Amino acid sequence: MSQMQSKTRDKLIEAARRLFWQQGYDNTGIAQILKAADAGSGSLYYFFPTKEDLLLAVLDWYLANLSAMVLEPVFGRLTDPLERVFGVLDGYCRQLLATDFRAGCPVGNLALEMTNSHPAVRVKIAENFSQWRAAIQRCLDEAADRFPAGTDTAALASFVLTTMEGAVMLARAYHAIEPYQTAVQCLRDYFELQQKGKS
Repeated sequence: MSQMQSKTRDKLIEAARRLFWQQGYDNTGIAQILKAADAGSGSLYYFFPTKEDLLLAVLDWYLANLSAMVLEPVFGRLTDPLERVFGVLDGYCRQLLATDFRAGCPVGNLALEMTNSHPAVRVKIAENFSQWRAAIQRCLDEAADRFPAGTDTAALASFVLTTMEGAVMLARAYHAIEPYQTAVQCLRDYFELQQKGKS
């Protein structure tokens, strides 16, 4: 693939990524993607024979960029592993406020919209969630000595993910940040109770 072709492909993925995040997969038309990417239909269908192929490429992009987009900005300023978990959650809070609740978790949005109708997409969404969960579990593993012996950090990481996704959905539904903040505070309280139980 030439450098120009690669650049065009990247522009199509980025345009689709932003549009899918802002307005959903079904509500995004091919013409919108082409206009946003400043590309022709021939280029689109050369790289992505179907719209679903483009969505799968977007989900691959999220897999490749989770660390740079979500983790590194937090991990670069926080060293405590548990505060890193809450720093990541704070990033979603800031994103909700910055977009006036229009844009939640991009992968979570797609999960709600797509998992029943596109099996290949469901698998890729699950891979994204697994990668996110694994990153949180690594933080929890680093702080394992603060929790009761035998704490299942994989299950706890899933609990963090469930809390975040549910809290994002509620904040968007109520168009208010309080449901998100309440859920995260309850998670923090739970962590603190677990740590007190350890001592």
